[in-house]
Amino acid sequence: MKFGFFFCLLTILMSSCQDFVQNTQSGLVVEFPKIEGPIAITSGEKEHLFASYYGINSWSADQRYATVLQTEVRNAIPTEDEPATLGLVDMETYEFIPLTQTRAWNFQQGCMAHWLGTSPDSLIIYNDVRDGKSISVVLNVHTREELKTFPHPVSAVSPDGKKAVSINFSRIRLTRPDYGYGGEGQDAREAVQFPKDDGLFLMDLENGSSELLVSIEDVRDMVPEIPEDGLEYFNHTLFSRDGSKVFWLARAIPQRNTTALTIHTDGSQLQRCFPDGWDGSHFDWLSGDELMVTAKYDAKQYAHVLFTVGEDNYRRLGNGLLDYDGHGAFSPDGKWMITDTYPSSGAREQKIYLMDMETEAVLPLGRYYHSEEYGGGARCDIHCRWSPNGDLIGFNSTHDGSRQVYVFRLE
Repeated sequence: MKFGFFFCLLTILMSSCQDFVQNTQSGLVVEFPKIEGPIAITSGEKEHLFASYYGINSWSADQRYATVLQTEVRNAIPTEDEPATLGLVDMETYEFIPLTQTRAWNFQQGCMAHWLGTSPDSLIIYNDVRDGKSISVVLNVHTREELKTFPHPVSAVSPDGKKAVSINFSRIRLTRPDYGYGGEGQDAREAVQFPKDDGLFLMDLENGSSELLVSIEDVRDMVPEIPEDGLEYFNHTLFSRDGSKVFWLARAIPQRNTTALTIHTDGSQLQRCFPDGWDGSHFDWLSGDELMVTAKYDAKQYAHVLFTVGEDNYRRLGNGLLDYDGHGAFSPDGKWMITDTYPSSGAREQKIYLMDMETEAVLPLGRYYHSEEYGGGARCDIHCRWSPNGDLIGFNSTHDGSRQVYVFRLE
């Protein structure tokens, strides 16, 4: 608890005293928004985390409610026999309102809950395992009525809420256990290195149809060779802001090489993002064409790299201050980028930074202690995300002694 108090106090002091930052290269003075927080929006004996991966909006369009998971699992990868409670946090009272339970969840990506653009104040879609099968469910959060179920789990949802992409979470359980789901909800195809019938599926959330947009076999010649005992798999998907493209990562075990890829939703223009040796890790779309991926810039140094899809115009963001692998996410208006770090050695501090996109000036928002108790697949990454109006930044943290959900409020 002493660590939590210290780091919260430090963050408040930094946020209130450093509203102006000078970019040493341009000479400009940047006025950052006034920042209040961090404010805990969950508490109690149980653990809490946002119900989706970083960068994904967790709030209803009116920002009254946020989707959060509640669990008694603390420091282990959850199994299919350990459901989490999916609920809402009332942003006015910070009350946790239980909605349902899900068995398709993990500490990294929650249950992939998304607010649907077709009804962004009332409808969410989330993943579950029922009758041994991985599915996705459309739920009205106010009536608690299940409106639709789909025979595939969602990995990303288009901004208009009409389409989604699905990947094989059982194959991920084999290859990257902390991102997959327990049980045998999908056929992991563990005996096939490059399946022709598995990969990135495009789902129509209006009529329920789905099609294989690109198979794992389709990218065989685009990724590094793997040994005979290796498996190629897909993970980490995201629609562009105009919904026209999908980004994702192709990875392999045992060496976990990575290839960052994009494709248009009509199945055309399958292409790699980077030259050989750049890999790729975390990501966000700035627009319909501009994409930021943390990658080995020039095949040497990890950095937050911004580029236009299909063009060789790579730019390192942050003037050298963000040359590491963080979870970067852009504000809805594209003016700011929030990012974080993994725990430092020794002090085990996770840091949060806010960057002005025009000048690339960087403002520290605090340091947060990450207990060694939370490790491996149960680690608590910061995983920042923006609210629809861009005046809230949410993140997960263990700095107060348990896994809880926090927000910064921006003026």
